Amino acid sequence: MIIVGAGLSGIGAAWHLRHALPHKTFAMLEARDEIGGTWDLFRYPGIRSDSDLHTYGYAFKPWTDDDAIADGPSILRYLSETVDENDLGSQIRRGHRVGRASWSSDDACWTVEIERTHTGEVVVLQSAWLIATTGYFRYDHGHLPDFPGIERFAGTVVHPQAWPDDLAYDGKRVVVVGSGATAVTLLPALAERAAHVTMLQRSPTYYVTLPPKDPLANLARRYLSPERAYTWTRRKNVASQAFIYRLSRKYPALVKRLLVRNVAKQLPEGYDVARHFTPTYDPWDQRVCLTPGGDLFHAISSGAASVVTDTIDTFTEHGIRLASGVELDADIVVTATGLELLALGGIEVDVDGRRMEAGDRLVYKSVMLSDVPNLAFVFGYTNASWTLKVDLVCEWVCRCIAYMDRFGYSMAVPVNDDPGMVTAPMLEFGAGYVQRALDRFPRQGTGPWAVPMSYRDDTRRLRDAEIDDGVLQLVQAASRARTH
Repeated sequence: MIIVGAGLSGIGAAWHLRHALPHKTFAMLEARDEIGGTWDLFRYPGIRSDSDLHTYGYAFKPWTDDDAIADGPSILRYLSETVDENDLGSQIRRGHRVGRASWSSDDACWTVEIERTHTGEVVVLQSAWLIATTGYFRYDHGHLPDFPGIERFAGTVVHPQAWPDDLAYDGKRVVVVGSGATAVTLLPALAERAAHVTMLQRSPTYYVTLPPKDPLANLARRYLSPERAYTWTRRKNVASQAFIYRLSRKYPALVKRLLVRNVAKQLPEGYDVARHFTPTYDPWDQRVCLTPGGDLFHAISSGAASVVTDTIDTFTEHGIRLASGVELDADIVVTATGLELLALGGIEVDVDGRRMEAGDRLVYKSVMLSDVPNLAFVFGYTNASWTLKVDLVCEWVCRCIAYMDRFGYSMAVPVNDDPGMVTAPMLEFGAGYVQRALDRFPRQGTGPWAVPMSYRDDTRRLRDAEIDDGVLQLVQAASRARTH
């Protein structure tokens, strides 16, 4: 078997294969020179999780640090420990970028073309299963709008995805363009050393403040074993996340008032919360951003940072002129303008000579793609911790492979028998970076083709439901006949 990617999802998939199917061999192919994916790529100041590590961590490895909201180096260390503790390092082939994967039904096998990034050499591997744990965004560059006049700016422009190690911002005037999770992380971190930091946003975002440490989790660790304390905390946090999300969708006006009121309490009296912190959309139409300990609001209240809600007219030599005519002076402009999404890591997928574009497929049980055999597509939640879905998906894949081995099947392929099924984008999320890429990702439908974004629902259908469900076609090695 081949796992594509050695980040959070890939390492999790490797653990599940190693423990559930110890007789199987597998390789992890990682295009970069280091493991860790997102947590090795992003190096900007303040990089941290925007989920608690008791749910963002793996179900099989307790998070034992005191901080529930962890910085990037701590998460990367956790991933490295997982690799070392389970002897997964020997399975990782660094500098191996997958370009094309071709399935042959006659051979019941994937042929995978791989480029060795340091030499350009192309190598070929074959595998019965392909597990794509490639995340959802491009690693080579982020999204950068076409800003008028940017070439005239005499200062430094940097995208967080390509943060240089030697960028000196001490005593500098910094403008962060954007108001999403990256901008909100950057602002308080930069404000500690910069002369002033301005967050320039087109429209407000929702924020929730949580303590960096989970006192109940840390208390549980004093009286329970690490495993029991972690399991209890994980269940508690999963339940609270689900409750808040359901409340937000059922009573959006109420949750909006609560979120905005909480922000107002953390800002100076008279602050224009209506303009800068009251979105026009409902909570969870886009992601609600986390501010650990209210660090964003502390930076604003101290005068080290400020928020401006306006649009860019043009860059100037000394900063940015806004549509209102106001000019923001800047030495450094950070374009926290989002990601470029990419399905399957950009891998070209062919089935029996037919090109299978991800955007033309339906997603089955949040795991597989319609008419694509023996390929798992690992994609986490947008409304909860990513890793919750990763664990469930990997459990299902291992269960499916074990079932196929038991009954002599060589191919599993989900097939939609309802040509009139009403479909919708897999990602029903209003964020700009998602909307720009909807056509690149598979669609969802009804029944097993739905993507509920619910850990409870996914537990039922991925952990408890039968593998042979009447939709997943299971083909024997010799006959390739449907078995029902």
